[in-house]
Amino acid sequence: MIKLKKYIKENIKEKLKNEYPIEPSMLEITYTPQLKMGDLALTFPFQLSKKMNRKPRDLALEVIPFLSSLEGVEKINVAGPGYINIFLNRKKFFSRQLQSLNKSSLVPEEEKIIIEHTNINPNKAAHIGHLRNAVLGDTLGQCLKYKGEKVEIQNYIDDTGVQVVDVAFGFMDMEKKSLEDIKKIKGKFDYYCWDLYTRVFSFLEKNPQAEKRRSEILKQIEEGNNPEAEIASYISNRILKAHLRTMQRIGISYDILPRESSIIGLKFWKKAFYLLKEKKAIYLVNDGMNKGCWVMKLEKEDEKEKIIVRSDRTVTYVGKDIAYQLWKFGLLEKDFYYEPLFKENGKTIWITTHTPNTHSLQFGKGSLVYNVIDTRQSYLQKIVVQGLKSLKYLVQAQKSIHFSYEMVALSQKSLKELNLTISDEDKERNFLEVSGRKGLGVKADDLIDRLEEKALSEVNKRNPELASEQKAEIAHKIACGALRYFMLKFARNSIIVFDFEDALSFEGETGPYLQYTLVRINSIFRNLKEREGFDEKTIFTLISSNEISLDVLSESELVDFWDIVFHASQFEEEILHSIRSLEFSHLAKFSFNLCQKFNAYYHKYSILSEKNIGIKNIRILTIYYIQEVLKCVFSLMGIPQPERM
Repeated sequence: MIKLKKYIKENIKEKLKNEYPIEPSMLEITYTPQLKMGDLALTFPFQLSKKMNRKPRDLALEVIPFLSSLEGVEKINVAGPGYINIFLNRKKFFSRQLQSLNKSSLVPEEEKIIIEHTNINPNKAAHIGHLRNAVLGDTLGQCLKYKGEKVEIQNYIDDTGVQVVDVAFGFMDMEKKSLEDIKKIKGKFDYYCWDLYTRVFSFLEKNPQAEKRRSEILKQIEEGNNPEAEIASYISNRILKAHLRTMQRIGISYDILPRESSIIGLKFWKKAFYLLKEKKAIYLVNDGMNKGCWVMKLEKEDEKEKIIVRSDRTVTYVGKDIAYQLWKFGLLEKDFYYEPLFKENGKTIWITTHTPNTHSLQFGKGSLVYNVIDTRQSYLQKIVVQGLKSLKYLVQAQKSIHFSYEMVALSQKSLKELNLTISDEDKERNFLEVSGRKGLGVKADDLIDRLEEKALSEVNKRNPELASEQKAEIAHKIACGALRYFMLKFARNSIIVFDFEDALSFEGETGPYLQYTLVRINSIFRNLKEREGFDEKTIFTLISSNEISLDVLSESELVDFWDIVFHASQFEEEILHSIRSLEFSHLAKFSFNLCQKFNAYYHKYSILSEKNIGIKNIRILTIYYIQEVLKCVFSLMGIPQPERM
């Protein structure tokens, strides 16, 4: 559809340029409210009328003869006060759509795009909110790759931040554990730290004098080469591995994991600090409550200044993030050392280090950067951008995008399902927000486990004859599809209230409904092959023969055929729209609507039992086209495609 619209725009401009003051901005092509009115609509007569002081309808009627020779157009007419409606040649359009399957018509626009997502503090188990972050970031990455962009996925590991300090404090000062003691802890270490972190938060609230010791640990960790730093490193590395295992369960992967300890060890911040001082972007406060701190003046914020370096010379999160953002754009004139972390499906996942080695790699140096971080971090993201502006990196500031989203909450029904204990006051609320500090939330692995259990129960009912391993694999794919679709179908600035029943339903706007639709299509093709030997080679022969005639279809079937094919043809536009708006709910809704249209079509028109070969072939090609579009869109959203359900 994108290619066709481009062709129409270019030809209209060429045909009218000598007679009318037409401008490219006028040539917007929209869709008609109803297909019976036409397939595409042009509105430029309204813009031309203002320039030429003429009625839009008169202009529309006048230009139609110039457009009559547009290739692939069946007819053109004028509607209302001056709309030009285009009716496409349906046979030619359908043939071209089939022949261009799996050939993207989208064009890359950037040298390299960096997406930072997931970035969970390595101090406790991942929770449900982190899953939304990872799903949004991963889907953005997949869509950009489909568009042809060079994409690098980063997962920032804040292994020296205050959250890791809290857990280190808990082990050393509250539990009196040495590094060897910590290493002996069995089972799910990230779960153990989840509970410990909650206890530390409660302890610090009741014992404010302990804050001094906490600050000492932070300083020791940043300086390195001491017991505190060794404990923090062990905690973060062990929990990081748990996080990566969790994300692998829903198909999330990365290219490079930059560590905050590497930023500190390689003096990235020292370089950034020098640049900020040189450009007078920050200054030292000599009196008042921020005495001894280096601060940045803020634009349009209630707070007049933001602390970048504390009076004890430790760097705030935003300071290190400015240094990291400079590196992402290749502006720091410094680079990490890299070492392999592990291999995943033949691909090496790398992690940064400040220890010199012989690995020669090139990460960073992006021309566009997306930071996938929830809305609560909007203020800090603005400061990072302001830091770039203060250093006169205006282009990079413009191309530093905060992909924000709202939090995930839990319905009361889900809280009961997971046996979470909540206060009487919280029981009165419609939903409950996640709070890691209070230990209130759903661990990501627990959520995935529960989804898989419920999916397996459904698979057992529907397919009792399958082997246990096959049932488990199907259940995993259903659970993953349910979770990923649920995280995508809501607008990103909407709070998601997660509910197991809603997410796992095989009916309605859910991942399993989408998966079941594709399973149904796959089943049709399996039956065609078993009964008639009709395989993919036969389909390719049909497509290349170009002998399909739509004249054999009844008028009502032709309407239904065109409705589903025309809708499916818009999938690349939906991909672009989702990328530009950062609203992947558009892509999710498109997929759901296409599945609905297919199921209605399949309910009305038999394929396997159709006797008329001409009609049967059209129906086969129609559902083949829908199948390929769905497979493509599912892969972009990370929704697995089970063979059976």
